[in-house]
Amino acid sequence: MVEFTHLLFAILAAPYIAAVLMYTARAVKGPTVPDIILAVDCMSYDLAVFLALLSVYYRSPLMIAPAILLALWAYLLDVFASKYLVSKEVGA
Repeated sequence: MVEFTHLLFAILAAPYIAAVLMYTARAVKGPTVPDIILAVDCMSYDLAVFLALLSVYYRSPLMIAPAILLALWAYLLDVFASKYLVSKEVGA
């Protein structure tokens, strides 16, 4: 069973790495601000899912907290960016 989970994580890690490389290229090269924001959001959410899977794999509930915080940070980035793009000001 342990060898199966190692193989499963090795197979699942390849698409995550490919996705992160594509998101990084889009975040660096993105022609518009929404493209860059979307790339950073996708990287954040993918990393949060990967951290959640690691917490399940290691059976450690304490490892889920960084995944939740990262997802909330990405959501906060969306709120501030959309507010800036609509009204050209950031504030409460």
